[in-house]
Amino acid sequence: MSWLDICALEEINVLGSRIIKGPKGDIAIFRTSDDEVFALDDRCPHKGGPLSQGLIYGKRVACPLHNWQIELASGEAVAPDVGCAHKHEAKVENGRVWLALKATAAECA
Repeated sequence: MSWLDICALEEINVLGSRIIKGPKGDIAIFRTSDDEVFALDDRCPHKGGPLSQGLIYGKRVACPLHNWQIELASGEAVAPDVGCAHKHEAKVENGRVWLALKATAAECA
């Protein structure tokens, strides 16, 4: 696993996201109101909607297509929906956002 320096935390709006190109498609990096960062494939498990365009509240994002609720920490859809957006490890160190890329995307627990 290798860590990539993505940007300064302040370059992602609070309750916003940033998209980067990943080896298997776009990855959305989300910033919560308490400055935590999470990274998910930018595809809702329901119909492939762009999660980066959804509303972030707490530690969830709502898909802009059908309002599916996705947990940012795990990528799992909130019941009664079933599905998973692949997650990637992300962190903030010294005000910088870092993303870990593996050969394969992490599965939901």
